[in-house]
Amino acid sequence: MQKRHIILILLLALFASLSVQAAFPGGNVAYGERIFMQGINQVPACHNCHRKDAMGDDAIGTPRLAGQNPAYIYKQLRDFAANRRIDNTMYVMNSNARGMSESDWRDVAAYVASLDYMKVGLSDMQRAEEYGYAIGSRSAGRQLVLNGDPARDIPPCYTCHGYNGRGLPDAYPMTGGQRYVYLVNQLKKWRSKERHNDPDDKMVNVAKNLTDADINNVATFLSSAPRGECKKSCKTFLCCVW
Repeated sequence: MQKRHIILILLLALFASLSVQAAFPGGNVAYGERIFMQGINQVPACHNCHRKDAMGDDAIGTPRLAGQNPAYIYKQLRDFAANRRIDNTMYVMNSNARGMSESDWRDVAAYVASLDYMKVGLSDMQRAEEYGYAIGSRSAGRQLVLNGDPARDIPPCYTCHGYNGRGLPDAYPMTGGQRYVYLVNQLKKWRSKERHNDPDDKMVNVAKNLTDADINNVATFLSSAPRGECKKSCKTFLCCVW
């Protein structure tokens, strides 16, 4: 039963990948860099919160954007603009996204996707504890990411997000090497349904069965998980999963 469940998830992930790849056009990297570094119209520069290297900041809960799937970035900007995603940690994103055009969204997405994505271990766990975040077990987190917990109806994270959370190009976002504070916050928002802008409520249905300890464990593993060479060498769906 578990094997059939995993195969079904893999097939859904493949179909999602194909549909998003067909729908997402590329953007202008140079223009995206200008928006990221200088802002546009009344929208401030993105680096004010996400840092100039687009690596995010645990102190204010912003995510790493460097190397992220461009289709995912584009969708989040679109959802912020339409108020389909509202986040009290990143409350400025709704007005910022509305101040940009769809072309601007594509350009920014193309720019951040072009940045270095191999650096991992961005989060200072001791500092995260000082911010009030409990640190989990890396080994327990790895177990959930790779194997899930069938007894609690929790599928392995890798079935959609790829090995070590390196993402599935143009479909599912990179979670490996992401900021620890952001991962914890978002998993809790999925669990409470405060965030619900995912297709078919996939993340809502997964996160509802996660305990606080599970969330801390998964975030501890993913925030330091090595990403490998998926984006440079992977040309097929399956090699990015395994």
